[in-house]
Amino acid sequence: MARLASWVEPHPTGIYIPVADAWIDPSEPVPRAWVTHGHADHARGGHGAVLATPETLAIMDVRYGPQNGQAIGYGESVTVNGVSVRYVPAGHVLGSAQIVMEYQGERVVVSGDYKRRPDPTCARFEPVPCDVFVTEATFGLPVFRHPDTGAEIDKLLHALHANPERCVLVGAYALGKAQRVIREARDRGHSAPIFIHGAMQKLCDLYVAHGIDLGELVPAAGLKAADMKGAIVVAPPGAMNDRWSRRLPDPITAMASGWMRVRGRARQKNVELPLILSDHADWDELTETLTEIAPSEVWVTHGREDALVHWCMTRQIKAKALDLVGYEDEDD
Repeated sequence: MARLASWVEPHPTGIYIPVADAWIDPSEPVPRAWVTHGHADHARGGHGAVLATPETLAIMDVRYGPQNGQAIGYGESVTVNGVSVRYVPAGHVLGSAQIVMEYQGERVVVSGDYKRRPDPTCARFEPVPCDVFVTEATFGLPVFRHPDTGAEIDKLLHALHANPERCVLVGAYALGKAQRVIREARDRGHSAPIFIHGAMQKLCDLYVAHGIDLGELVPAAGLKAADMKGAIVVAPPGAMNDRWSRRLPDPITAMASGWMRVRGRARQKNVELPLILSDHADWDELTETLTEIAPSEVWVTHGREDALVHWCMTRQIKAKALDLVGYEDEDD
């Protein structure tokens, strides 16, 4: 009896589809790449050709220069040497997609990174029943249960209003998390200008160009401390403790990340206001997704693989961890 999805080959550098001569999220340049989303551990430069959503291609253009890209919108499909390929929303960041492949009567879904809760900056995850589901497990431990998003943003706004002579400096990754923090704050009623680090500008502009209203954003470079009193300032995590941040008015340091659930990480990074805000599924969302999709097999690409594989096996779902390299969880 043939192995299920024998036409899909996991390799350390990515998932290879031999019949289509294509790689999914390869960690090194290849002639043909199918890319799930724009984070640098999934979207690298230097490929001969790239199949991705229009938004992901735009992100790659900003980061790596013009791509030899073929845009594929959500719900659209192409056929490559008999393999039907369709992209559906993953709910991770702008343009993020799951890659749905069908070949010889089998369906394999490579989900990339995903989350299940609503996000005003990207399309919501779409569950697709399949034979094999390839899942991440960034937060694949039962200890990881993300709190309500609105409650975390309210913590940020409360700290801001309670300290009008200070600012709140939010560390957030430049693609996805920064724009989500800004938009979520807007949705909770914060209409004042938000100040941003220069490294955020191009990607914030890209989000706005794709219809995501971020309100008034002001570059923080060159401003005096007094100009930013009582304001939200958003910067990459690496800028929070460097010379750039010393010009800010007595900042309350915040970090928006699912890893803020781990108190030791918050202390290590000198975070005064941890904001547990993740762009990945938590433990309950991972297991509920697998229950909903009901695949015959689950392949776990990266993260805390062992616990999720064990959960599958106790429910008579065949599961295995894939030994992929180059995937990081620090974009969260």
